[in-house]
Amino acid sequence: MSQTGHLSPALTAIFVGDFTMPRGVKFATHQHPVHQLAWSAKGLLRIRTDDGSWLLPPSLALWIPAGLPHATEAEGDTVMRSPYVDPACCPASVTWTRQPTVLAAGPLVRALIDHLLRDDLALDARSRAERVLLDVLHPVPVTSVSVTRPKDPRAREVARALVADPSDGRPLEDWGRAVGASARTLARLFSAETGLAFGQWRERLRMRAAMPMLAGGMTTEAVARRVGYASASSFVAAFHRIVGLTPRQYFPVREGAGRGSLRAWEPGVPREVRP
Repeated sequence: MSQTGHLSPALTAIFVGDFTMPRGVKFATHQHPVHQLAWSAKGLLRIRTDDGSWLLPPSLALWIPAGLPHATEAEGDTVMRSPYVDPACCPASVTWTRQPTVLAAGPLVRALIDHLLRDDLALDARSRAERVLLDVLHPVPVTSVSVTRPKDPRAREVARALVADPSDGRPLEDWGRAVGASARTLARLFSAETGLAFGQWRERLRMRAAMPMLAGGMTTEAVARRVGYASASSFVAAFHRIVGLTPRQYFPVREGAGRGSLRAWEPGVPREVRP
């Protein structure tokens, strides 16, 4: 299969593409005539669309509707294993297939994707597995944490400094003195050019900066300090409010496993209440 995701000529509703992507490898903006379930068996995937940007560990996948322009990047050494789905095979009653949607990639989903990667399945066995995979997919309440850079050079200088050091907690008055603008002017520029108030923009930036650190196994306490929070609990609360899951739900760790060992969060599992 090509990188553009065209289905195999075999009689199949789902074709699984298997890509080894070293850190930094990118697929420039493209689109498919079929739906894509972007999932990494190993490492981290970043998917960008006009609707937002998502960083996906193996516990999560992103449904990308057919025809939607998107770009894909490996944030670490990654194995992307993506099912490409014939739109005619998707149940019409499932409305979330019409927009980018984050889905849980639990053990059953991962096993089915690996099963469908085989090229020796009989057609009836493949059809059964395809139906089960489509049936068990379900959304999780994850929000994109994309941030738009302001265009005005004064606000852009502030944004550049915060990207370099997300922990910088200076108020707009101090930033204004540094870049030659009033706090009111900077507040207006961030709101007009990013769609977010300055405080909201900085919080999203901090969440985006925190994700690769959490995925790499850094403790919640250490990540909180790195991105400007006085305590792990305040960071966890902000992460949950902005992203939709707590850090341990987004980057789960198997009980008894070492750092960086991921296990998908499943509905019904008690939510984390503290770091």
